[in-house]
Parts: sequence; structure tokens; C-alpha cells
Amino acid sequence: MTDAPEAPALKRTPLFDLHRKLGAKMVPFAGYQMPLQYEGILAEHNHCRREAVLFDVSHMGMALLQGDDVATALETLVVGDIRGLAAGRLRYTLLTNDEGGIVDDLMVINGGYYVVLVVNAARKEVDFALIRDRIGDRIDFEVWTDRALLALQGPAAASVLARLAPPSRHMLFMTMETLTIGEMKCGVTRSGYTGEDGFEIVVDDGHAVELANMILDEPEVMPAGLGARDTLRLEAGLCLYGQDLDETTTPVEAGLAWTIGQRRREEGGFPGDEIILRQMAEGPKRKRVGINLQGKVPARAGAAITDRWGKALGRVTSGTFGPTVGAPIAMGYVSADHADNNALVSVTVRERPLPGRVVPMPFVPHRYAT
Repeated sequence: MTDAPEAPALKRTPLFDLHRKLGAKMVPFAGYQMPLQYEGILAEHNHCRREAVLFDVSHMGMALLQGDDVATALETLVVGDIRGLAAGRLRYTLLTNDEGGIVDDLMVINGGYYVVLVVNAARKEVDFALIRDRIGDRIDFEVWTDRALLALQGPAAASVLARLAPPSRHMLFMTMETLTIGEMKCGVTRSGYTGEDGFEIVVDDGHAVELANMILDEPEVMPAGLGARDTLRLEAGLCLYGQDLDETTTPVEAGLAWTIGQRRREEGGFPGDEIILRQMAEGPKRKRVGINLQGKVPARAGAAITDRWGKALGRVTSGTFGPTVGAPIAMGYVSADHADNNALVSVTVRERPLPGRVVPMPFVPHRYAT
């Protein structure tokens, strides 16, 4: 008998020691030791809705792209309009494969003479290898391994950051600036993944703890972990890659066809374009939907969705008890003929079918800066 290979050691973000000092419960996530919660998921979720929280999202992948041909080259890999993205703006888009499936969802930031990508932690090796293989000869490509990424989220985020970096008060949603916070030069975007107003801040590793402490010293801010991040994004109707999105799911099925601008729809030129554009014209066979469940028990990923007579319709991909909604909520994929709002469904929870209803998303209205 041979010994089983040892699992790779979990990585740590630059804020690992601070998380432990703050009493975080640490868990494995995407190859990293990450904070699940500090005071508790419910407290952190509610504080984000009322005031502001700070997340460590330094496990995400970040890369710098440069060259005269960056936007055109990137459009051969993603569905979004990158050539039309103005300097100082960012855009949510999707990497796709030749079958129209989603390789990853990511942010593209146009810094003027450079582009920055922010990709999911669990997909960054796949994404970066794909970029090098497909367009590496057309661009200069540098993976950032010495930077931290913090997310300040909640209705008080703007006033908090304005005290620390006054020019941030003029930023609009989905814009970026280079700002000085304390003595630290930071890349700041007005963005996030909670449905609330907020900012995502890139800083050198060596200044990450100082920046985090400076923000946490503000009276409105408390730290928050992955647990609250998940309940917040689900209430906001936002997808989690690996659960709600994968390489077998198309943008149309996922309800993300809005990421494909008019020019890209007319010209194509991205992987899987024929399949995706055909689905946009004819409709997909299944769709991602939101579901409200009766009772208090949440459905979990993988739970079967049926019609009222037990006919299989699909499966839940994300589910939780929504603290702001005050009820169990879920998203999943069902056959297109049962995807209309108010369609009655059943979801199997603890081997019992519970009544539910298809509802529009988000479950909680977005409150982004305008």
C-alpha cells in the first residue's frame, strides 16, 4: 500500500494574522484559509445592510494586461464590449468556451494605458493559463501576487471612505481611481458583490494590515467573513461560480445575456458565439430563477425542484435563509416552461417537498451608487 499524496498546503492572505487576532473562524476556501465569520453571519449580514463591513477578498486572482491590442485580443475570449469600455471604467463580463459554457465571470478594469482583470479564486489558474495560451503572444501579461484586495460594503461605505480619501466622494458606480489612503497608494473601484454601495481596494501586500486597521477603526465598520458574503450576494441575486455558473452553463441560461452588448451580438467573435446567439434568438431550454420557499427551512445546493405533481424541473444551485428577506430563498435552474414569475414549484428539503414560487431577482433591491 502506498501513502496517499498530501493535500497542498492552504495559502494565507496578507491579513491572515489580523483575522486570527479579530477572532475569526477560519475555513478552507479555494485553496486558502479564509474567515467564515467573526461575531456571526447574521450580525455581519445585518451590519452590512445597515452600515458597513470590510471583507478580505485577497484570494481573488488579479492580473495586469498591457499592449496596443489588449481590448481587441481580450474580446476573443470574453462576451463583453471591451473596446468600448472607457478609461476609468470597469465591466462585469464572462469568459466562455467553444460550447458556449462559462469558464469564469470576472471584472475588467480599464486603467487607460493598461487593463486589470479580477477573477474568481478557484478559477484563476484556469483563467490565466487560457489567457496565456490564446492571446499571450499579443499582450504583456503579469499576474499580481503581491497585492491585497479589500471590499468595503454597505450604505455607510461612501462616508467612511470619504473621510479617509476625500476624492472618493466623486466616484460613480463601476468607476475606478488611484487614491491615497493615509500614506498608501491604492487602486479603488466603486463596486462589490453584496448589492450594496461600496468599494473594492487594491493595495500592496505590505500595507494590507495597515489599511484594514485604518478602515476598521472607523465607527461604522465591522469585519465580515465568507458566510455573510454568501447570504448577501444571494439576496442580491448574484451568482457564485462553481455553484450557479460552470462550463456547462451558457450566459443565456444563467440570465446574463445582458453582459453581451449590441456590437458583440452583431459581430460575435467570442468563444461559443453561435450557440449563445442562437439561444438569445430562440430561447434556452432551461433558465436560472429565484425561488421563495414557504416555512423557515432553507434549501441547499443540489435540492431537487419539481412541479406540483412531482415532475422533475431542475435543481437548486444556491440556497439560504435570507436574513433581510426573513424567509428561505434559493436560486436554481428549471426548464424554461416553468421559469415564469409566480410559477408554483416544489423543492425537496430533508426528503420532504416544500411549496415554493418562482420570483424575480434580486430578492433585496440593489442600492448601488448612481
